[in-house]
Amino acid sequence: MIQAISIDLHKALGAFISLIVVNCMILGRSEAFASKNNVGKSMLDALGMGFGFTIACFSLGLVREVLGAGTLAGFQVLPDSFEPWSVMILPGGAFFVLGGWLLLFNWLEERKKARAL
Repeated sequence: MIQAISIDLHKALGAFISLIVVNCMILGRSEAFASKNNVGKSMLDALGMGFGFTIACFSLGLVREVLGAGTLAGFQVLPDSFEPWSVMILPGGAFFVLGGWLLLFNWLEERKKARAL
């Protein structure tokens, strides 16, 4: 809506709008949980959510760095013949990686269900 109303404001805020929305979603979920549970459960939930979000961001970033630059923490991990995937260093690369992780976890879940039968 901001882009439709004021291009200048949208250009000034840029990526901060998305960050604000994500922060509001995370805080809103935490507040909803905390309002229905005691302090101990709320603290454990907050720690678990923070740890889980950290692992998720790390997992996305790790794959993007390896495929986008061929390095990991500045060390070359792929051979020199590897051609970096430039899409991985762009914002859309995160969606491709997220889709890959979801595909992997869904496949593992289906495989687990098939073995249980």
